[in-house]
Amino acid sequence: MNSTIHLLNQHRTVRRFKSYPLKQDTLEELVLAGQRAATSNFAQAYTLIQVEDPEKRKILAELSGNQRHVEEAPLFLVFVADLERIWKASALQNTIPDTSYTEALILATVDTSLMAQNIMIAAESLGLGGVYVGGIRNQPQVVTSLLHLPAHTYPLFGMCLGFPDEWNDQKPRLPLPLVLKKEVYDRENELPLLQAYDAEIAVY
Repeated sequence: MNSTIHLLNQHRTVRRFKSYPLKQDTLEELVLAGQRAATSNFAQAYTLIQVEDPEKRKILAELSGNQRHVEEAPLFLVFVADLERIWKASALQNTIPDTSYTEALILATVDTSLMAQNIMIAAESLGLGGVYVGGIRNQPQVVTSLLHLPAHTYPLFGMCLGFPDEWNDQKPRLPLPLVLKKEVYDRENELPLLQAYDAEIAVY
């Protein structure tokens, strides 16, 4: 055990935040840390939209299933899986990229997710808390229009960040034997482990 592993093991969702804002230079440092995440083929296929406009926040909160924290968090980011930049970079070399295949979709999704997780961990190391908001995919075309996203991009999820005003209890995670297997996908004894986990979650 070390401080990094301890930090990771303390993660919990935060949806209520203190009212004071985050400094812009703090956000920029978090984004720089996010950019150090692994990236497939060095594509860096992501863009972040920092949304401050109250009306946009209200719309995004409603689109996300009326999640109040989208409106109220000191900071709300939309993580955009971005293949548009690859088109621009290719144009500089007088070539046309092929981003129509499934692997390109996976690449952009994974790149963006890894980058976001780096940001979340870096934020928690500063005493901040947050929550991912997958609900912005409920109506991706509306979000795309609202944020003026170009072709070859799509909104993947949002993230609220701020200083926590309330800590949620940690949700129990799946038992290790269900997620860590050796050599093959061994399904022996999975059912009783799942039943025990269901009982634990019911208590939670």
